[in-house]
Amino acid sequence: MDVFPEILIGAVIDVVVRGEQSFLATWLGIQDVWPQLVVLAIINAVVWILESTFGYISAVMWRNIAQSIQHDIRTGLYAHVQNLEVSWFEDTTSGGLLSVLNDDINQLERFLDSGASSIIELFWNIVLVGLVFAASSTTLLALAFLPIPLITLGSIYYQKRLGPRYRKVREKVADLSSTLAINLGGITTIKAFHTEEQEARRVETTSNEYRQANQEAIRYSAAFVPLIRMLILAGFTCTLVVGGYLVLQKQLEVALYSVLIFMTQRLLWPMTRLGETLDQYQRFQASIQRIFKLLDAQPQMQPGLLKLPPDSPGEIEFQNVSFAYHPESPILKKINLKIPAGETHAIVGTTGSGKSTLLKLLLRFHDPDSGKITLDGHDLKDLQYNAIRQAIGFVGQDVFLFQGTIQENIAYGSPQATLDEISQAAQAAEAHPFIQHLPQSYATTVGDKGQKLSAGQKQRITLARALLRNPTILVLDEATSNVDNETEAAIQNSLAKITQDRTTLLVAHRLSTVRNAHKIWVLEHGSIAESGTHEELLQQAGIYAALWRIQTGNPNSH
Repeated sequence: MDVFPEILIGAVIDVVVRGEQSFLATWLGIQDVWPQLVVLAIINAVVWILESTFGYISAVMWRNIAQSIQHDIRTGLYAHVQNLEVSWFEDTTSGGLLSVLNDDINQLERFLDSGASSIIELFWNIVLVGLVFAASSTTLLALAFLPIPLITLGSIYYQKRLGPRYRKVREKVADLSSTLAINLGGITTIKAFHTEEQEARRVETTSNEYRQANQEAIRYSAAFVPLIRMLILAGFTCTLVVGGYLVLQKQLEVALYSVLIFMTQRLLWPMTRLGETLDQYQRFQASIQRIFKLLDAQPQMQPGLLKLPPDSPGEIEFQNVSFAYHPESPILKKINLKIPAGETHAIVGTTGSGKSTLLKLLLRFHDPDSGKITLDGHDLKDLQYNAIRQAIGFVGQDVFLFQGTIQENIAYGSPQATLDEISQAAQAAEAHPFIQHLPQSYATTVGDKGQKLSAGQKQRITLARALLRNPTILVLDEATSNVDNETEAAIQNSLAKITQDRTTLLVAHRLSTVRNAHKIWVLEHGSIAESGTHEELLQQAGIYAALWRIQTGNPNSH
């Protein structure tokens, strides 16, 4: 439909110039000029209506396709990322990851929304206009189409020059996203140390690097359109001059000459948009490369195939386990420990001794470099991830709550739980009393990352979340580190009940929370230095006894 208006203009000129001898008069058998013009006016109206209708359908369909592809890629990419192990996330900035999942996929959507469709339109525009020229004058066909190969070669050249610049733009936007994400996440620390101006300068510096990378890319892409215009001018001038000469020589009809003049515009002027399309394409290419790079990241650990039986008792054993994040700095060295089913054991030691790393290995966030870890005699590597995580209820020292209500956060991981079951878990975690005093009780929203709650309240909710699953094994990593003494005593009371006949592994700095454990393992520089009950370790007068004296403030304390 885009091509028809130019043909109709030529038909009108033909009617006005030739009257009863016009092509339309010969074709339809209408001799009078006015009826011919009326027919052309009706055809023109139909063409415009169809052009508008098809334009609407095209826009809706293209945008829906772009939205669907964007949705599929984002959800598929997120699902892929979730399957990567924890070690990958430890080496990846959250801001850089978010820039791929959001901004890079948005760049893809922008190109599909307009750039891809304009390329298809341009292709068919060249084909249809070329047919009209071929039917009219092969000489003018050659002259009008002469700029197209030059424009194509110029596009290829510019693609090669623009590609590295837009890759740099994507890298800088990732840096900017990372900086913003980190600063917004640490806003309380920024305010506490009154470093707002310092962080504002940091963001300004990163943003300026992003701006400069964009300016460099824009400088090259903006120069493309003026060059295209010069080539278009040459093609249009050739049609104008040579076509006019052919009319004067009676070798070309005036009406057909008019059609070809407008057709040249129809052919060449849309190519000025090629610069914008090329710019979108290069941004799209840079984003696609980052998306594929993320898709190329594959998990190094593979889940096993075995499931645990429903009555699995929960015995844990570390057999000669060693592990290092970096080969030159081992964290755990030849760890041998056994936790019989139903017993409560504790891991203690100074900061950096490897306590939290040991728990990560138990949860199979990492695999040991040597040795093996078994759960009821099964190597963790042979078990399904779901079997391991269903058997273990974990409460970490880094408390995390999701945006939503208290009820939703406790039921996270147990979506089918009833309010009564949620309430029982909260009571076991000593969270029920404070929840009852909140304005909407269990329906109270916790805010982003639980910011409406105190640290102790958040920790008790995460403990209730773990207890709701009724796991065979309960793992607590500093589970009472952020609560007051009164709440700690209450939680200890509760733990004494909920750990009965349940395998429990406690990691703690406060030795008062582990004194009743069946066995305490003392880590020092990644190795087990001591083990035994509280009383036995005090009698040994070693590392544990020294820590106990420091924490109690009494050199003779037992």
